[in-house]
Amino acid sequence: MRISYDFIVAGAGSMGSATAYYLAKQGFRVLAIDQFDPPHDQGSHAGQSRIIRKAYFEHPDYVPLLHRSYELWKAFEEEIGERIYYETGIVYFGDASHPTLAGVRSSAKLYDVKLEVLDPQRSSVEFPEFNLPASFQTLVEPEAGFVRPEFAIGKYLTEAKRLGARLLVNERVLSWTSGPDGVSATTDKGVHYGGKLILTAGSWMKKLVSPLDRHLRVTRQTLAWVSPKDPDAFALGNFPCWFIEDPQLGMFYGFPILPYESFGGPIGLKIASHRPGETVDPDAVDRKTLAEEQQAIQTVLSKYFHDAGQEIITLKTCLYTYSPDENFIIDILPDTYKRVVVAAGFSGHGFKFVPVVGELLSQLATGKAPTLKTDFLGMSRLHCSD
Repeated sequence: MRISYDFIVAGAGSMGSATAYYLAKQGFRVLAIDQFDPPHDQGSHAGQSRIIRKAYFEHPDYVPLLHRSYELWKAFEEEIGERIYYETGIVYFGDASHPTLAGVRSSAKLYDVKLEVLDPQRSSVEFPEFNLPASFQTLVEPEAGFVRPEFAIGKYLTEAKRLGARLLVNERVLSWTSGPDGVSATTDKGVHYGGKLILTAGSWMKKLVSPLDRHLRVTRQTLAWVSPKDPDAFALGNFPCWFIEDPQLGMFYGFPILPYESFGGPIGLKIASHRPGETVDPDAVDRKTLAEEQQAIQTVLSKYFHDAGQEIITLKTCLYTYSPDENFIIDILPDTYKRVVVAAGFSGHGFKFVPVVGELLSQLATGKAPTLKTDFLGMSRLHCSD
C-alpha cells in the first residue's frame, strides 16, 4: 500500500527537524526519516551548545539570514514556552589584521551590529580569566551567545509531530528517485512516496547526492570539557562565549560552564577547535581522540587562560561537512523536475541558522521565492556538471 506525502524529509537532525516543523505548520503531509533517533551524537549536532552571533566573519551576506534566525528562534521559544537561546555575549581575541577579526569588524560595520573594541587594559579588567598577548585585539559582540542543539531538535520534532508530521527513526534512506509525478525514497525498511523530497542528511549527503560527492569533505572534530580551579568564575552568567585566533594552531572557541541541573552533561568548561579535522567516512568514524588534538587543546588552555585547568574530563566527537568555499549549499537539485531540494556543506557554522534554513527549505520546496538573498549558497558555484 502506497502512503503518499506532500514532502519527504531525509535526515531529521538540525536542518531536517526545522524543515519538517515549518512544512507541517503549513498543513502539509510530511514524512521525516532519520537513520538514527534524533537528537543523537553520531552527526554534527551533539555537544550541548552552539554559538550564535551576527558579526559574521565568514561572509557578510549571512548577516541578514542571522537577523531572521534570531527572530525565528525567539518566535519558536514563545511558541513552546521554553528557552533555547542564551545571550552571554562573545569576545573575539586575535591579531587585529587577521582575516577573522577583520571580517568581524567589517560585518558589524556593514549591518550595524553592536561591537565594542577594547584596549588591552580594559580587556584584562573585563576578562581577567584570559591571559592574552599585548598585541591581541579584543572585540566584544554583546548580543551574541549560544543555543541548545539537542534540545532544539527535540522540540522541533515534537512540534512537527504535534502538527501532523510522521517521524520514522532508525531507518536509513539508501536511494531516491524523482520524476514528473513525484519522488520516492527507498530505505532499509521499505519505499516511501511523496510529492517532493528535501535532503538534509548532514555528513551522509556525500553518499546520498552523487553530484555533491566530490564537493563535500567530512571531518572529525573534537570537543573537550575541562574543570577549572574556580568554576564560578567560568559559570553561565559570569563568563562569555569566546573565540581565540592562535597564530600557529588556528581558531579555538568555547562556552561558559552550564549548570547540570538545567542542561545535563557534560559538566565543565567547553573548548573546541574551529579548523578542519581529520577527513573521515561518517559510517566508520574512529571516535578516539588523537594525541595531537588533545595536546592542541591543552596548549590553548595553558597559553591563553589563568587557571582554566589542564585536565580534560570529557571528550566528544562531532562531524563537520565542508563545502569547497565553506559556504552552505542550499538549492533545488538540477535534473529532478524541481522536486528535490538539498541542504549541505554547513562547514561547522550552521546550527545558528537552523530556523532560517528550515524556513528557506520550506519555501524552496513549496515553490515560493526565498524571502532572503541566498544566491551565494546556490549549487551553480560548484560546477557540479563538470
